[in-house]
Amino acid sequence: MSGFSTARQKMVDGQVRTSDVTDRRILDAMLTVPREAFVPASRQALAYLDLDLDVSEAGAKRFLIKPQLTGKLLQAAEIGEADDVLVVGCATGYLAALAAKLARQVTATECDSALAAKAKDVFAALGLANVTCKAASCAEGDASVAPYDVIILNGATEVTPEGLFGQLKEGGRLVGVSAESRPPRAMIVTRTHGEFGHRALFDAAAPVLPGLERAAAFVF
Repeated sequence: MSGFSTARQKMVDGQVRTSDVTDRRILDAMLTVPREAFVPASRQALAYLDLDLDVSEAGAKRFLIKPQLTGKLLQAAEIGEADDVLVVGCATGYLAALAAKLARQVTATECDSALAAKAKDVFAALGLANVTCKAASCAEGDASVAPYDVIILNGATEVTPEGLFGQLKEGGRLVGVSAESRPPRAMIVTRTHGEFGHRALFDAAAPVLPGLERAAAFVF
């Protein structure tokens, strides 16, 4: 086994399984998708550590969220093989690539156009034909192929992302980290008969996605 495949196995066994991620499809995806491919060469040694990994080359910092949180959010989303999925703020696309192993079709958005281009290149290199990435703000999602069965935030939001809620199908669900209050928590929002139900899942922290920050308070 290469060093990376050993590290991948250790990540799944030591970080993901131990966080109560039991869905075999998710574990298999995390064992087969090479996380290092989504990381700048200078930081590939960090690819499998238990941290939010900065993958930005320049400009604003953009992250792949921790492997254990990635696995837990995917499990909470209950992605089915016929589902259409939107991944918001995908950075270089790792979470979107995992979702592509579970879903029918995945659309990913990233506000940094250079990272969106990198995500596309990695998807192509890995032969993932059912996932696309486009440069778009996190708050706007992608209405062109909405509605979605599942929307996943690759990070946290400090505001209620109303624009994303509107892109959920009836029976659809949005998962991500809500940092609107303290402590931040992973949440699931489900759409039923046009109403949105919110449920806290577990305490979790993640970097806030650009465009989903709380507006700065006005100070005299």
